[in-house]
Amino acid sequence: MSEREILTWEMFGTASRELAQAVADSGFRPDVVLGIARGGLIPAGSLAYALDCKNLFTMNVEFYTGVGTTLDAPVMLPPLLNVTELDDLSVLVVDDVADSGRTLELVDHFCRGHVSEVRTAVIYQKPQSVITADYAWKRTDHWINFPWSSEPPVVKRSGVLDS
Repeated sequence: MSEREILTWEMFGTASRELAQAVADSGFRPDVVLGIARGGLIPAGSLAYALDCKNLFTMNVEFYTGVGTTLDAPVMLPPLLNVTELDDLSVLVVDDVADSGRTLELVDHFCRGHVSEVRTAVIYQKPQSVITADYAWKRTDHWINFPWSSEPPVVKRSGVLDS
């Protein structure tokens, strides 16, 4: 088995605070934090709280279909964000990882031309990414186990009483 990067919940707390501090130290004050679903939702919420940004939007983009398997290109899934809602705002686009970078690049380009400024933040930046995030907590070339996606989905157990 190849080496993996393991992010625990405790490490995620540290990562999100340090990432928020990097954004704050740069002087960037986002009007909107835009989380890329699904992996970027938890980091986006954490950054929005840490940066005291109450406007949190989401976009659902599908690209990875499994470990190391992708669609030919990232695809935005409905409901689509009305990009005019971002007109003249500063936007921080957040995802968990810039792996190929194609998802982050798609959302970054979607925002450009409408927003006054767009910057990107990820927990992990990989060297092969086509986009370099403005803010990254850590750089790695390993597969990452995130605490929110490392366990299999929860299913109903037989014999459990409904509430």
